[in-house]
Amino acid sequence: MLRIAIAAILILATSPSFAADVLRIGLQKTGTFAWQLDVIKRHGLAAAANLDLKLTEMSSADAGKLALNAGSVDVAVVDWLWVARERALGTRLQFYPYSTAIGAIMVKQDAPLQKLADLKGQTLSIAGGPLDKSWLIVQAVAIRRGLDLKRDVTLQYGAPPLMFQKTLQGESQANLNYWNFCARLEARGYRRLYDIREAQVELGLKEPLALTGYVFSEKFTAAHRDAIERFLTVVQKANDILMQSDAEWEALRPLMQAEDQATFLAYRDRTREGIPRRTILAEEADARTLFKTLTEIAGPTLLGSVKEIPAGMYYHRSSSGG
Repeated sequence: MLRIAIAAILILATSPSFAADVLRIGLQKTGTFAWQLDVIKRHGLAAAANLDLKLTEMSSADAGKLALNAGSVDVAVVDWLWVARERALGTRLQFYPYSTAIGAIMVKQDAPLQKLADLKGQTLSIAGGPLDKSWLIVQAVAIRRGLDLKRDVTLQYGAPPLMFQKTLQGESQANLNYWNFCARLEARGYRRLYDIREAQVELGLKEPLALTGYVFSEKFTAAHRDAIERFLTVVQKANDILMQSDAEWEALRPLMQAEDQATFLAYRDRTREGIPRRTILAEEADARTLFKTLTEIAGPTLLGSVKEIPAGMYYHRSSSGG
């Protein structure tokens, strides 16, 4: 009888009703999402939630976007503005906040530059292009202060690593870059002339907005809502570990590829600073404010005639999901 009972339990445990839900995750190997997923794996958080996370490494953020649109991954961390563009064009993607970490305008510690107006006559290198969200935010603040940075500042656009190097080589007096490159500059004795998180508040947001998020299709959510809810609970648990445990960061150090202790600490502190903690309703309200401002600055080149966050873009968790 005992053998029969054990066999019955094994049959039930391996039946489809007990199989873990598969989520296909797209990630950049060098991105911070990889750090979070490593925490999830080492602590068995996905398995405990009956999830099987199938990871696909992407060469870039753009590759993750293509994979989402092609349906070859179920979840990826991508840019808020891109999701708004896609949804406005009819691709029904949904967004859930991942991080508020964002860049800043960096200058040398001993530079005479102290405020945005001091950039007049200087060279500013900008990671990305003319429609980069951080650059649009800076322009919005400058305009409100009566400054025309596009007219009064020499601008250089390029990939984040290139702009980072140009700054180190003295080819620009200031660098507006992604948060991780700003952290590397901090470790090399640079300081923040103007933080984009600060700029968001100056533009009327209650708190800095999560401008990257977990993104999935509305169709997938409709069919797998419980799996998405469990996934979001798992990543929240991973974030709690990252917030509370310094030892956890030591375990992550090989993945972080920080070239020295100062960079490692800057990565850790800026990642923690960017973990979202407020409600989706609060995020969505600030997103509407910022989106309207950005479309006013960029005009139709940003999103055509769309001037508001597309309805349904933000994913709202069930009451049981928090």
